[in-house]
Amino acid sequence: MVRGGERSPFSRKLRRFLRTNRFVLSILLLALGILMTVLAVGDFTPLMTTAPFPSINSVTDGSSSGGVNYNLVFIVAGPIVVLIGAYLVGSYYLARRKFEHLMVTKSKAEFLRNLPDLEDLLWDLTPDDETRYLEKKADLRVRR
Repeated sequence: MVRGGERSPFSRKLRRFLRTNRFVLSILLLALGILMTVLAVGDFTPLMTTAPFPSINSVTDGSSSGGVNYNLVFIVAGPIVVLIGAYLVGSYYLARRKFEHLMVTKSKAEFLRNLPDLEDLLWDLTPDDETRYLEKKADLRVRR
């Protein structure tokens, strides 16, 4: 319990921030992966001669002057980051859809039947959704 002058630890603040902004962060991760993949494709395909890629490749590909070719990292890490971001976005959408369905239902039987699934879904959703869940349990007078 936090006393008047004490502050909560950084790890707790970080976890709360990540849970609250999970959807935005997963979209940013997906966009970063797509950008990395596009940069890699722009360096290793005939697209390297089209409009924006020569100037971008001069920054990311320093192998001609003895530097590092970051496009080699992009070609490996880009698709991996895209898959992770797509999974996070997809799992959030599916969890949100099922959660919203169960929050709208008036049937106590359906709510009780899906209670374990609903509690598992809360791991993928925000703290505000957890508050909504507790309010719904109180409205339906579910003890557990």
